[in-house]
Amino acid sequence: MNSFFIIHNSSLLFRQELRGNKLGVHFRRQQVIAGFIVDFYCHKSGLVVEVDGDIHDLQQEEDARQEKVLREMGLRIVRFRNEDVMKNLSVVLGKIRKLVSRNSFV
Repeated sequence: MNSFFIIHNSSLLFRQELRGNKLGVHFRRQQVIAGFIVDFYCHKSGLVVEVDGDIHDLQQEEDARQEKVLREMGLRIVRFRNEDVMKNLSVVLGKIRKLVSRNSFV
C-alpha cells in the first residue's frame, strides 16, 4: 500500500473521530504552537496528538526539539504511527480518551 494513501486515510479517519467533540473535548487540526505545527491539539486538556508517518523516522531530532518546547509549555504530547491509527483506531482513541479525562486545564 502506498505511503501517501496510508497517511491521508489515517489522518482522515482520525479527524472524523475527533470531529464534533466525540471524545468530550474539542480538538483543533494543524494547530500552530510556538512555531510548530502539531497534528491535533486540545486546549482544554493541554494535549497534543501527533500521527507520525515514515518521515518522522528521519526527523527524530526535530521531533525531540518540538516535544521539549511543548513540554516546557506544560503540554502533554502523545504520538501514534499512521499504521496504528489505520489498524487499531479504537485502541488509539481509547488512549486519547484516557489522557483527556485524566487532566484538563479548565
